[in-house]
Amino acid sequence: MPGHDIIVIGASAGGVEALVTITRTLPPDLPAAVFVVLHIPAHSPSLLANILSRSGPLKAVQPMDREGVEHGCIYVAPPDQHLLVENGKVRVVHGPRENRHRPAIDPLFRSAAQVYGPRVVGVILTGALDDGTAGLLAVKRRGGIAVVQNPQEALYSGMPLSALRNVTVDYTLPLANIGILLRKLAGEKAKEEEGYLVPEDMEKETSIVEMDPSLMHDSERVGVGVPSAFSCPECGGVLWEIQDGAMQRFRCRVGHAYTIESMLAEQSETLENALWAALKTLQESADLSRRMAQQARNRGQHWAAQRFEERLHNVKQRMTLIRQALMKGEVEIGVNAEATAIKQQSQDLDE
Repeated sequence: MPGHDIIVIGASAGGVEALVTITRTLPPDLPAAVFVVLHIPAHSPSLLANILSRSGPLKAVQPMDREGVEHGCIYVAPPDQHLLVENGKVRVVHGPRENRHRPAIDPLFRSAAQVYGPRVVGVILTGALDDGTAGLLAVKRRGGIAVVQNPQEALYSGMPLSALRNVTVDYTLPLANIGILLRKLAGEKAKEEEGYLVPEDMEKETSIVEMDPSLMHDSERVGVGVPSAFSCPECGGVLWEIQDGAMQRFRCRVGHAYTIESMLAEQSETLENALWAALKTLQESADLSRRMAQQARNRGQHWAAQRFEERLHNVKQRMTLIRQALMKGEVEIGVNAEATAIKQQSQDLDE
């Protein structure tokens, strides 16, 4: 029986240092392949593979689509691409965003669990919000092992805390001990796969990320869960509601997926963008009303000037309300913190 030879690791804000700490302690003859997703901006180059290669004995690469899987290698998700695992090979796909990210952690964990079942070890590290929780649930549903960084030492505790709240985790450890545990698990035989069947929804969600045309073109098959009253904040399509253990998730017909936290964050960002657009339109309306009032007065059309000035007054009142809302901040503080940290993380990777 094979050992736990498929290790999937997910990290977000603060993840570079955490990944370096873990990979530094892995042996050069590790009898497992390691797959890593780190949230990074879509249009920023990533040097994470180089950093991990320098920090430890294992080779780290950004794989090509359908590249073969080898033990003793770390496969790093490229920017703006999901990293998936198939039987003996890697998939790198530009599928729909999950939890506002591409690459996202859940698709990697889910695909590994689907194919390799009890042989998978899923590891959740530092990060805000809750990407990775649904993927770790998938790992457990298929008999795999769940490992979470101790949230008390995580730079951002959101992802570890979410995993601990929603998943029956096998190990909660400080970073310094996770690499040692992975070495031990890789050498142990995994449980028999019998009894851990692949759920239909797991297969379907992986196919959606891969944008399987046979699924995407079948309106009766594309839905996962039950239709909800909510619309996708990214594309406006109907969202299906998925009950994943105690966790609620959403996915639209083209594949955008959200946990409740990530959907609230996306809605906040959409609202803020709409407020900025409204403020811009009102500013243009104010400028036009001011100009028309002045022209009317120059022509002696006082009644017209008064009408434009009244319109200008009303527009200014609306602008004041919108500015106040924007100054208070419609986007959640945690989302801003994560975005700032990921941006700084990307700059660190580029240097």
